[in-house]
Amino acid sequence: MDIYTVLKLIWAGLLCILLIGLGLMVGMDMGVGTLLRFVGRNDAERRTALNIIGPHWDGNQVWFILGGGAIFAAFPTLYATSFSVFYVVMILLLFSMILRPVAFEYRSKVDARLWRASWDWAFLVSGFLPMFVYGAAFGNILQGVGYHFAWSGQYFQDSSFFSYLLNPFAILCGLMAVSLSVFQGGVMLMMRSENPIYARARRYAQTGALIAVALFVVGGVWVRSLRGFVLLEGQPGMPSNPMRGQHVSMEAGAWLHNYAAHPVLWLLPVLGIFSMLAGAACVRANRPYLAWWTGLGSWIGTIGTVAGAMFPFFMPSTTNPDQSLTIWNSSASQYGLTCMLVVALIFVPLILSYTAWCYYIMGGKVRTETIVNDTHSY
Repeated sequence: MDIYTVLKLIWAGLLCILLIGLGLMVGMDMGVGTLLRFVGRNDAERRTALNIIGPHWDGNQVWFILGGGAIFAAFPTLYATSFSVFYVVMILLLFSMILRPVAFEYRSKVDARLWRASWDWAFLVSGFLPMFVYGAAFGNILQGVGYHFAWSGQYFQDSSFFSYLLNPFAILCGLMAVSLSVFQGGVMLMMRSENPIYARARRYAQTGALIAVALFVVGGVWVRSLRGFVLLEGQPGMPSNPMRGQHVSMEAGAWLHNYAAHPVLWLLPVLGIFSMLAGAACVRANRPYLAWWTGLGSWIGTIGTVAGAMFPFFMPSTTNPDQSLTIWNSSASQYGLTCMLVVALIFVPLILSYTAWCYYIMGGKVRTETIVNDTHSY
């Protein structure tokens, strides 16, 4: 195996890690936003919930930047095509994420019930929508996306906004991501709040985990009937050009071929199911810190299951399957992958260390009476 192929595989693995980190860290903040109106029954309780994630939410958005940056640097063809295919969705995601910091800054500036209630709804939208889009995107690529390239290399989109976002399987995947987010957000509130917020968050976290495992199982059964993609011709050392060098077929149940060829991959969905059930059990047993780590296992199992099924595909094309984007035909140059790997090996550990330090320093319970009397709090 040549070094270029190894670099492609390393970056595909790093991309999976970044997507897992995004689901875990960003999902936790989005989950608190989604639950804000339900765990907080008055203004003081809602301010308490906001201040629990207040020191961390903006730092966690780095995972969005890392994910997008990794795709841009390591797989530029995938970046250009996917951001074009999902342009409308990206705009919705961007607006919802712009709404979020504005809500943090302006919610408590005016002591008026209608004003603050309006921003509370903004938190719900900006928490629910990004995670729904995140999950729906996985549903879209599992079904394949309608696009193709002309002889000149120009990209053409062949599917509408409604067909690739609002189809039943994508909605199922989106709701599953929201459920995991609600679980993670509820666990975060349990870790840093007291009753009555603690008791309400505990109930929603347990429900989120159980709904997520149910949707995960239903989605797994559903995938058996989906038309997957099979790479018939195409090598790891092929040119980074989706217009030539490979032949792809569409077959019902093809996404299970990798699992049939490599049974060890079944450990990934088993990990996902076990982690979700274990998370619900830990929440029920009032073990929120342990439940938080089961959330990591849930995201590893979920995204790992998709990656194991689709390898080596990134974004299959239903219009022209031979032009599907894979690890082999959408990567950057060997020089670019090498340089970015050096950068990643330096800065990703720094980000992880700094994030862990922040959570350690700013840990402990956030009490409502302290927040109410603090003019500098959210």
